[in-house]
Amino acid sequence: MIKNQWYAVLSSQQLKQESLVAVKRLGIQLVFFRDNEGVAHALMDLCAHRGAAISHGKHMGNTVQCPFHGIEYDKTGSATLIPANGRNNTEDLKRFHVRSYPVREKHDLIFLWYGDGEPTELPPFFEELIDKGDVISEVFDPWNVHYSRTIENQLDVAHLPFVHHNTIGRGNKTLVNGPKVIWEGEDEFQHSADNEVDHGQTPKKNEDARIKNSYMRFHFPNLWLNRISEKFRILGVFIPVDDENMVFMLRLYNHVTKIKPIDHLVGFLGKRANLIIAHQDRRVVETQRPKRSKLKMGETLLRADKPLIEYRKRRERLISLGEEEKEI
Repeated sequence: MIKNQWYAVLSSQQLKQESLVAVKRLGIQLVFFRDNEGVAHALMDLCAHRGAAISHGKHMGNTVQCPFHGIEYDKTGSATLIPANGRNNTEDLKRFHVRSYPVREKHDLIFLWYGDGEPTELPPFFEELIDKGDVISEVFDPWNVHYSRTIENQLDVAHLPFVHHNTIGRGNKTLVNGPKVIWEGEDEFQHSADNEVDHGQTPKKNEDARIKNSYMRFHFPNLWLNRISEKFRILGVFIPVDDENMVFMLRLYNHVTKIKPIDHLVGFLGKRANLIIAHQDRRVVETQRPKRSKLKMGETLLRADKPLIEYRKRRERLISLGEEEKEI
């Protein structure tokens, strides 16, 4: 994983008031909850006393209660009550603490800070998805692979006529022009498929290829935007579970007709269609070895792989920066 990054890890809809949500994210067993004001928090799902999962306990308002011996923890992970010691006995509380993680909630996503110390920046998002009057629908799909492989699959334009020959890759456009990649700052880039039917022509170089009106954006560490049109966009969130598993969250934003009931139907049908497409990808991506990608890993890459090469280069750089900061 890349250190010192905001990872989108849950949809806001998944964390209800007065509930405890247990999930594994970034290789860590976590429990999420909302306080009395509805603010989201995350703790390591491991009681400091005897190692029980706090998520099997109770939501107590501003605290969570371990199911084993009733020890309560606040949003910082500090123990506020040890029932066995008595409600008025506070001298032992400082010895009991579980790790807490910085959490921010923006645009109906819950972000977790994976790094050292307090974050100094806000979580990333795509400006063009904000305040468009869209109907939003979402679906979650677990994949048995490292999240980096799933990201690279969405950046790969050469696989379309083969993996998706009967869906989005129809037309046998096997020749890849470019693909052009345009960086927008240090952590976001844009590209699109500019493929053609092969009539023996020479593919255009990266600089001569075009970014089409239907384009894709990627923002580190795990957000992807597929702009089908101005009225229909897809947000992909590649949620890391551990080194061999991830959850692909697809969220559709649309105002195709601006008639809410019809746009809800568009979103429903769009979810089903995109799951079919995602499962075409998953069938192949889950066979890749190793499950985690690296810049140099014995693969023989193509010119058409430029978007994923750019991703790998930047990812390696961010990982090395995180390691350097950790050693200081």
